[in-house]
Amino acid sequence: MSSWKRDVASGLVVLLPLLVIAFVVSWVYQKLATFPLIERITFRNVDFPVWFVEAGGEQVLKVILALVVFFMLTLAVGYLMRTTVGRLGEDVLDRVVNFVPGLRVVYNASKLAVETALTGTDELQAPVRIELLPGLRMTAFKTGKRTDDGRDIVFMPTAPNITTGFVIEADPERIEETDEKVEEALTRILSAGFGDADEGVDIDVTDEGIEDLGRVR
Repeated sequence: MSSWKRDVASGLVVLLPLLVIAFVVSWVYQKLATFPLIERITFRNVDFPVWFVEAGGEQVLKVILALVVFFMLTLAVGYLMRTTVGRLGEDVLDRVVNFVPGLRVVYNASKLAVETALTGTDELQAPVRIELLPGLRMTAFKTGKRTDDGRDIVFMPTAPNITTGFVIEADPERIEETDEKVEEALTRILSAGFGDADEGVDIDVTDEGIEDLGRVR
C-alpha cells in the first residue's frame, strides 16, 4: 500500500467515527427540538439578545432544559424503585400492561433490553469461548443465566453485526473462561477477525517489508 493510501486510511479511521457521532447527535437534537412538549416551553419575561434568538439559542436552551428535567425525573423514579411503594407500583404497571396483547410484547422486550444494557451483571460482560464442535471454538458472552438442568446460557453474536446472534445453552465444561477484556472480544467480532494482532510480533507494513515477506514465503 502506497504512502498516500495509508494516510487516507488512517485519516478515515479517525474521522469517520467522529462523523457518525456528529450525525447521531444532530439527529437526536433535531428530534428533541421538534418534540411537541419541548416546543411548548416558553421563556416568559426573559429578554434574549436578538443575535441569540436568531442563532437558535432559545431552542438549544429548551432542549437542555428538557434533558435536565428528564434526568431529574429518571433519578426520582430510580430512587422510588428502591422503596416498597415503588416496587409495588412497578408490579401493578407490569400487570396492567401485560393485559394488552400487542403492547405487552413491546413493553417486555424493551424493558429487558434496557435492563440488560444498563444493569447487567459482571457475568454479562465476560467474554468466553465455547466449543460447538471438536476443535472449533467461537467467541460468546455469558448472560449469568442458567437452565433448569444446569446449563449456562451464553450469547454468541455474529460478525461483524453484533446486534444479531444466537442464544446457546451449553454445558459448563464446554465453556472456556478467558482473561480478555470486553473491548478486545468486541473488536475481534466487529472486525470479522481482522482486528486481532499477535503480541510480540513486529510486522513491517511498508512496501519493502511486504515485498520481503513475500520472498520469504
